Amino acid sequence: MRLLDPLLALRLLVCVLWILVGGAARAGDLDPADPPAPGTPHAFDPWSGIDHDGRIPAIVRPDDLPNPERWRYIPEGRLKPGNLFQRFLVSSMIAPFVFYDSDVGVGFGVALVDIDFRETRRREFAGAFLSYTTEGQQNYTFVWRRWIHHREVPGGGVLLEERSLLHAAGGYERSLTRRFFGIGPKTHEGDETSYRDTLGFVELGIDLALPDPGDDLVLSLGASGEWHDLGNGHVSGEPNTGDVYPALFAEADPAALGFLHAGLRWDTRDSQINPYRGWYVGGNVDAALLQRGGDVGAVWTVSGGRIFGVPSLFHDGGDPGEEHPPTDTLAVGLRTQLSSGDLPFFELPSLGGSDVQRGFIAGRWRDRASWVASIEHRFWLLPRGFPIPFTDAIRVERFGAALFYEAGAVAKDGGALFGSHVRSSYGFGLRASLERSAPFRVDIGFSEDGVNVAAGFGWSF
Repeated sequence: MRLLDPLLALRLLVCVLWILVGGAARAGDLDPADPPAPGTPHAFDPWSGIDHDGRIPAIVRPDDLPNPERWRYIPEGRLKPGNLFQRFLVSSMIAPFVFYDSDVGVGFGVALVDIDFRETRRREFAGAFLSYTTEGQQNYTFVWRRWIHHREVPGGGVLLEERSLLHAAGGYERSLTRRFFGIGPKTHEGDETSYRDTLGFVELGIDLALPDPGDDLVLSLGASGEWHDLGNGHVSGEPNTGDVYPALFAEADPAALGFLHAGLRWDTRDSQINPYRGWYVGGNVDAALLQRGGDVGAVWTVSGGRIFGVPSLFHDGGDPGEEHPPTDTLAVGLRTQLSSGDLPFFELPSLGGSDVQRGFIAGRWRDRASWVASIEHRFWLLPRGFPIPFTDAIRVERFGAALFYEAGAVAKDGGALFGSHVRSSYGFGLRASLERSAPFRVDIGFSEDGVNVAAGFGWSF
């Protein structure tokens, strides 16, 4: 099952910042004390439903709304009307970007994002991300989401129930610098090899709160297909994976995988993306039922966690009349994965990357089973954020930091996990929340291997 990679997350952050800067530049022409008349070309009021310091006053939710605390309120000031071009640089944008890596060369790309896709008042999101480097690394990805439960608010704004949604993605990637260190808990940093992975993928899924919108029981179902063609890697000074592990590499190349995904969890958290309190426990399976040669395999995951509100360090915690007051939290999480059947080496449970064991590079530890425990203190430094240059009308909603510690291990099976060597990492990171459903993070992790920088959209657990 694929997850948003750090580079794509950074590109998405750039895109959202472009949206905010563009929106600020446009909104700067509006005087909130003297809003233009409806029907004029500038009828959009970026202050509608928002205080001038960025605070969003709480609203009275409809009496017939099930689980009202589980619905996210988006004020009218963040819902610019109009088609794709009329909303350009406010809720739609085109952002070019340039990057450089010594192993893949100079890269050029463009991101096209519409956070109000098809003019559905924030019910749908769509994005396309395209990049190409001088050494031939490529990434073309399309992402779409549609929230199932959506309500208009009398007087302006909308309510979204964020647990229930449809999602789809597809694309083509040609990565030149995938890493593989071998199988098992005793591999060394010096065992690093690299390979090229040319990947085509498509995925479709649904998350649904049952029986009513916002309820604690959440069902996840989906299907995906992946096509991999492997080759020699481009990491400078490192051997090719196929030369060091010829049998393992040959079994995985090429790979055509058809997955079914299913999950069920009990979730009392007040938000799925940026929770302040509550707990969850659940399980899911990612089953590769279609493979080259008729093999069948699966990865089984059990996870749980709890979020605690804790005393604030740098702010007063807001007030009860606020839509979502700034809240510092302590998060703890545990995840265990077991694999069964036959799977390519790159689909086995692993530790390292942007979400688990952030002090290690992605895929640093890999075997048939894994576990990881995490604790993270998330605290806001600027609870009201800060205005984007050119105007006070558009703001970064929150800016903060986090301290984290993680421990985990991999082993040949579940029983062997109890005696496997435990690896740990720790670190700190920065957090920016453009709104409650759009948090971004950059983490610096430390481990026995050194330092690793990871980025992502949303929290790691």
